Order: sequence, then structure tokens, then C-alpha cells
Amino acid sequence: MPDPTAATPPNLVESSRAIPGVDAAVQLGLTRDEYALIVEKLGREPNEVELSVFSLLWSEHCSYKHSKKLLVTLPTEGPKVVMGPGENAGAVDVGQGLAIAFKVESHNHPSAVEPFQGAATGVGGILRDIFAIGARPIAVLDSLRFGEPTSERSRYLLDHAVQGIGHYGNSIGVPTIGGEVYFEEPYEQNCLVNAMALGMAETDRMIRSAAAGVGNVVVLFGASTGRDGIGGASVLASAEFGEDDPDKRPTVQVGDPFEESKLLECSLELLERGLLVSLQDLGAAGLTSSSAEMASKGEVGVDLDVAKVPLREPGMAPFEIMVSESQERMLCVVEPARVDEVLAVTEKWEVHGTAIGTVTDTGHLRVFVGDELVGDMPVPALVDDCPMYTLEPAKPEGGAPAIYPAPTRTPAADLKDPRDLLLALLASPNIASRRPLFEQYDCLVQSRTVRRPEQADAAVLMLPRGGAIAVSIDGTGRRVAADPYKGTMENVLECAANLACAGAQPLGLTNCLNFGNPEKPHVAWQLSESIRGLGEACVALDAPVVGGNVSLYNESATGPIYPTPVVGLVGELPDPASAGRSGFGRAGDTIAVVGPFAPFLPGSELHKLRGEPLPDGLEHVDLEGAKAAHEAIRDAVRAGAITSAHDIAEGGLLVALAEAALFGGLGASVDLPLDPFANPERLLFGESPGRGFVVSGEAPALEALRERTPVTLIGTVGGDALKVAAGITEFEVALSVLSEAHGALAPLFP
Repeated sequence: MPDPTAATPPNLVESSRAIPGVDAAVQLGLTRDEYALIVEKLGREPNEVELSVFSLLWSEHCSYKHSKKLLVTLPTEGPKVVMGPGENAGAVDVGQGLAIAFKVESHNHPSAVEPFQGAATGVGGILRDIFAIGARPIAVLDSLRFGEPTSERSRYLLDHAVQGIGHYGNSIGVPTIGGEVYFEEPYEQNCLVNAMALGMAETDRMIRSAAAGVGNVVVLFGASTGRDGIGGASVLASAEFGEDDPDKRPTVQVGDPFEESKLLECSLELLERGLLVSLQDLGAAGLTSSSAEMASKGEVGVDLDVAKVPLREPGMAPFEIMVSESQERMLCVVEPARVDEVLAVTEKWEVHGTAIGTVTDTGHLRVFVGDELVGDMPVPALVDDCPMYTLEPAKPEGGAPAIYPAPTRTPAADLKDPRDLLLALLASPNIASRRPLFEQYDCLVQSRTVRRPEQADAAVLMLPRGGAIAVSIDGTGRRVAADPYKGTMENVLECAANLACAGAQPLGLTNCLNFGNPEKPHVAWQLSESIRGLGEACVALDAPVVGGNVSLYNESATGPIYPTPVVGLVGELPDPASAGRSGFGRAGDTIAVVGPFAPFLPGSELHKLRGEPLPDGLEHVDLEGAKAAHEAIRDAVRAGAITSAHDIAEGGLLVALAEAALFGGLGASVDLPLDPFANPERLLFGESPGRGFVVSGEAPALEALRERTPVTLIGTVGGDALKVAAGITEFEVALSVLSEAHGALAPLFP
């Protein structure tokens, strides 16, 4: 490679392939105005390599050009924040010199095209984000959305996506400890596959991704580079789906968890030995994004020689090498004197370590093939000066019902008896047991798991030096579609309520914002209002946003998905032995409804079963009242003052009672206070996510909660049936019957 400080040779353009032009730029997803801006910043027309690089770094997936102006409004600072937005993953301090790194990302469009590899490589990518900052991955959670399970396509996508998640996580030895699955018609053509990963690190050994040190060497290590993934996540995630989706299968990456396992161990050994200046994973846009982002963060330049990149396919053009999204690769910056040591470690782990470039003071990303310069781009133009768009939001006339058709009416729509409605809801796709799915995952590997799925509302992991963390992931799209602002606040509250039930205090939040085309005013309104609600809820709960992901253009010819802001929260608790449980645990305990529970039927699961249209708005969300309830529950769990705590979510109060009975294997008798003129269905099945809990324990302990939050004593734990009295309504249903209804999904996914 030539002298890194040498001026750009005058024959740059002539030495490369023909200049593609504006039509090629449009085909790559750029607008004509964006192409003109590229020409302006370069002072000439880009060649093939340069246009490919610009098209990826200026794509929605890499640049966040329609969302960045909104994201900067979110709260990102807090006393426990170790790393915030801008790094590969966020991290929070959990004491005793340890930090927990975590992040959630999407692999939606690749999973809709090739669900097994799309989901598997989504897990692989989020794991690399974790160990790229020096943390060992300790857990994975998933958040999935598909069309109704009566759809053959949706069952195929779900089955293969779950297999992909299980294959990658189980093979690499990282437990899948929790998650969620929802089924809604708007996800039929555009499923959502979001993966969240957590890692643990010594706080003083964590590393950032900024390139530094002019003259330092850029080393690529990991799998060899092929054509798989060219035009993959960065392109698929930045456009709507059309009828030619199957033709996009070649752009979906192919993952190898065993290669990633070697890459993980190699990366952590390099960091433990102090051999690296900086480290970055190769995700969407491959070598293009990793090198440019490292240069941008370090305010330096980088020269790369793509002729040195190990290939698994012959004859790859320079632009293909730069944009390939082949999996299981990392890029690092190394001092020249330590390159041999680094390469020796990569050889030990058999991960193809190769010096492919140099850090420069030019402020340019320059691409060479041997001595031939084939691309020369100012780093600020690639990363910092990408056009940022101001959205033009407008609430649609008629609200949500004008965008989304009413859900398909089900046979349960004609049911009136509360007992029958309870069984229908327990068997409904969004409430039925997920056991057939999560049993495909290993949730115990690494031996840190304290609470398995369906034992508690949040997963709990032990820390090696005492204490524990709890983690939950949540996001209900239908209610956000009804009211993006309040619905997003509810998502945050429900996720935080899950932590409270485990006895954990939130430390930080990550998010994945899944929306339709932001260039459309109603989607821009959904996104703007959702981020506003997210920010207000995070401020109220003292849960700073430490990182996340935005996935836009999630729509097809049939329309957009429900706006789905998925949130993940990590919290801490002092003693894993005191972690809460969601199921009733002791016969004779008193049962109470705790918190500012204000049930609302529109937008509920009951209304979905009945084919009711979405409401245009939700009821008031009491953030301060919810926070007070969370704190009261959390403190009671930690003190061992209550036996169980379960948040009231989908399906409402009666479903929460049935779930607490099923999870604990104990029945209950409850007498629900009901105004004789009130609608009993609203009390029994109305929803108020994140603001109400079903709690059991000794009566004095429950009464003590009344000093901090509303408490209503409603019954007693015991027996083998759920017995309910509510005004003139009385019924009894055996646990065996509840269990049979709750297992309704099992035959669909053997």
C-alpha cells in the first residue's frame, strides 16, 4: 500500500470501473438529491466503490437519517451508565467492578425472506455487539411478531425463526432466558425478529470502537469474506417489501455459531492481554460501516487494502469486498509493535487474522487494491454529514381505525359468560403458553439462571460477586397503534413492572423502534409520538436509554405493521435468593390487587377476539402512580414480605389471576368488588399495562403496601380451582381446565 499521507492520485476515477451515475444511485436506494450531495462533497462523481460505500452508510439502517433528530431527545445519562448510545452496546454498573452490557437489534426483513438464517444471524450480530466492547455474552432474549397462527406462512416463519434463534444461541453456549411472541394480522407480510443480548465485563477492561493512533495497523479477523449478505441488512432494512421478496434470499447472511464461538474467545483474549487499541464488529454494511465508523469516532482516516482481505469466493470486486455482510468478522486497531502478538492469538483460535490497513491523519477512508487507489472518501461526508431529515408528522384523520382494519372476528366473539371468555382468552394466540417455543432454547447453560420462563415475570441471573440482575423485554404494538404516545409509555411501564415483580430496580433501557415508512405523514406521527412517550416514561422511572436500534420501512403492499417500540430493561437486586415469583406459592395467603389499576376495554385482547376496531386513543397513563406501585412491590419482594407478584397485562385481571394460579399450581377464591351499575367485563378483562399487580402474601404485609399505593384485598390462595365472584357473576373452573386452554398453541408447534 502506498504512503498513507500521499495525495490522492489524479487517475483515481480512470483507474476504477465506469462511473455508475445517478440512475445506479437510485437503484441502490439513494435519492437524486442525495446523489447530487455526494457529488458536491467529493467534488466529482463517485466511482463504483465510492457509490456503494455511500449508498450503505447513507441508508436508513446505517445512518438513522429519519430518526436521529428524534432520538437525541431521549434521556441517556444516569449514575449507573458506563457506556451510552454511540457504542456497539450500552452498559451499566452493577457494582464490585462489574458492568452489564446490553442491546437489542432487529433482523426483520432478512427474517421475512429467510427466517432461519435471518433470525440466527440476528442473534450472531447482537452477540458480537456485546463482546465488541469487551463483555462476555451471558444471555439472549427475543421479541417476535408474526401474523395470526392460523396462517401457514406465519407458522412457517415462526417455526424457522425459533429454530434459528435456538440453533445459534444453543450452539454458542449462551442461554436464551426470556422473550415474547405476539400474533397480529399487520405482521403477516412483515414479521419482526428482535434479539436482545447481555454481557458481563470488568468495568476497567471495557473497550471502545474509536480508531486512534496515526500509523497504527487495522487488522481484520474472523470468517473469510464471501458474497453472502451483499446488499443484505443495510439494504433490506431500508425499503418496503414488494412482490419479489423471494428474489432477495441471496442477500440474507449465513451464520456459523461455531465460528462465532472462536471469534468470541479470540476477541476476549486479545482484550484481556491488552493488545488492542479499539475493536468493532462487522455488522450491516460490513467492512464499509466498521471502518468508517471507527474513523469517524476517532476523527482520523483509514486506508484499507481489500486485496489482503481473506476471501472464500474468487474474483470478488473491490466494492463487493467492502459491502459484503459475511458474518463472524471483527475489525481492530493495533499498535505496530503488537501486530505479531495479535496475529499469533488469531492463529491460535483459527480466525484468519490479517493486517489490511492503516490509521492515517487524512480524515479520509481510502480503499486500495494493492497499489491502486479505487476509492477515496472524506470520513465526515460518509458518517457525520449524512443528510438528516425532519419528519412531517400528521395524525391520520380518523386515527388508528383509518390505517388498520379491525381484527378478524373469532368464534369467541359471541361468548358472554365470563368463564367462557376467560378460557377463550387463555387459549388466544397472544396469551396462550409459549412453552412449546421456549423449550427449544437452552435457558440454563452457564448456570446463572435463577428464574426460568413462566417462573417469574422477568428473567433473573446471578452475578459472580454477589447480587443478581433481572431483565425483561416488552412491546405491545396494537395499543401503540391506538395511541403511539400513551401506548409506548405503557410498554415501558409493563417492562418495568416485570422487573418490580422480580424485586429489581431499573438501571438502564435499550430499545428497538419498529415502524413503517417514515416518509408517510401518519408513520412519521407514530414515530414522533412514540419517542416522546418513551422519553417521558424513561425520565419518570429514572431509566436512561443506553442504546438501541431503529427499524423503519416495515410495511408491504397490504400496509404498515403496527408501530412496535420494543423496550428492554436491565435491573439489579441485592440477593438472587429473594427474587420474586409470579405464581401463587402458599395456600392460605391473601390475594390483593395492588397499584393504580384502571382497566380499559378498547384495544384489549377481548376486543381483538370480538373483531372490534382499534380505539382512537387510550386512557390517561399515571406515570407517577405506576412508579410508586413499582417501588412498593419491589421493596416488598426484596424484603420477603410477599409470596408472589404478577403484573396485570394482556387479558386483564381475570387472566392474571388464572396465570398466577397456573404458574404456582394453586387455586384461589376471589370476590371482586363491582359497582352494580358497572360493566363487569371492564373489571374482569380490561387492560391497564404496567399499573396493576396480582399479589399474594399475609394480609398484614399487603395492608402495609396501602401506605404507598392502592391495595384491594380480593381473596385467598388454595384449592385446585379458580373460584370467582364479581357482583352477580359467580363461577368456578378447575386448574386442569385452565391448563388445557392455556396450552392451545402446543398442537400448532409440535
